[in-house]
Amino acid sequence: MSRSSGRPEPVTDSPGSDRTLRAAVVGTGGIARGAHLPALRSLAGVDVVAAVDVSEESVRSFCAEGGIPHPYTGLDLMLTEQKPDLVVLCTPPSVHREQTISALRAGAWVLCEKPPCPSLEDFDAMRAEEGDDGPYAAIVFQHRLGSGPRHVRRLLRDGALGRPLVAHCQTTWYRDAAYFAAPWRGQWETEGGGPTMGHGIHQMDLLLDLLGPWDEVKAMAGRLVHDVRTEDVSTALVRFENGALGTVVNSVLSPDEVSRIRIDCEYATVEVTHLYGHSNADWHISPAPGVPEETAAAWRDFGADEPSSHLAQVRSFVDDLRAGRRPGTSGAGGRTTLELVSALYKSAFTDATVHAGEIGPGDDFYPVLHGGTPGWAPMNDLEGTA
Repeated sequence: MSRSSGRPEPVTDSPGSDRTLRAAVVGTGGIARGAHLPALRSLAGVDVVAAVDVSEESVRSFCAEGGIPHPYTGLDLMLTEQKPDLVVLCTPPSVHREQTISALRAGAWVLCEKPPCPSLEDFDAMRAEEGDDGPYAAIVFQHRLGSGPRHVRRLLRDGALGRPLVAHCQTTWYRDAAYFAAPWRGQWETEGGGPTMGHGIHQMDLLLDLLGPWDEVKAMAGRLVHDVRTEDVSTALVRFENGALGTVVNSVLSPDEVSRIRIDCEYATVEVTHLYGHSNADWHISPAPGVPEETAAAWRDFGADEPSSHLAQVRSFVDDLRAGRRPGTSGAGGRTTLELVSALYKSAFTDATVHAGEIGPGDDFYPVLHGGTPGWAPMNDLEGTA
């Protein structure tokens, strides 16, 4: 059910409308400065009118450098005074639920950086505040965007490569002790999870976007190197609804860093290997023996190169806003990835196979990803359930 009484009317401009959209950025750290503000400023018909940060010094600097007229240290006051059409959240995941709900209730569409929120319960609470026709809250899953995924989705959807059979999803990165010296890192309350949630979520989302829904997962997780509350490595076996079997590895212990997805189909293997973003050159299709060369050449034609990027995601989000349609990374389109993340943690911490749809109200892993598991949950959480 959506919440709509008392909410301002959503923006329903047609895609060709020249109406200027009022945008606000919440959180003025590195991802806002380096990715979201440049993306917003590059789009015609979008005016960044305000920014919000708990640090007055940071927000004033951000606004001065970006030519933004209205700095704020409070979200609600900004929403009341500036009435933005869209809000980009670049804040820690622990405050995404509260901030998303406030923005939706004010009539603004929301683009929320990953991780979207610390639990499925939080995500469902955010989703319940969406209107039937908007405003909507979408997650930044920019790796879905670009010419590479678009071309491969089409090949898989049309059956050109045959049935998907085997998949590998790898996010093996390296983070040293200095990285985890920041007190909020490696903590469930502030970071939302370890590499499964905070790092590997992008490749898992892209895998699901290409292969479709998952059916069951069996996982393990470890805290092998770093003095943190969360895991620093996880592995999983995943069965998809279409019958394909996959492996997932998420790590911050791997000096040779790589992000990789490989899908073996009946007639070809398709693979993307990169680190933080991909372009056409990062995608490779290897045909099975006997596939005609002209067929393989057609498969390898990805068209004009459009790299994955925050710009591509922000542009798509603005197009959806103008058209009044639900973004692909909102609602069910975003929840399925967070559900896989939640299921991976539950399976790893309970040593059980977890099925899609299993985690809901009443399940220990619905409100928190650690599920209150001894050895993983913060001590204060265990004391509260004793």
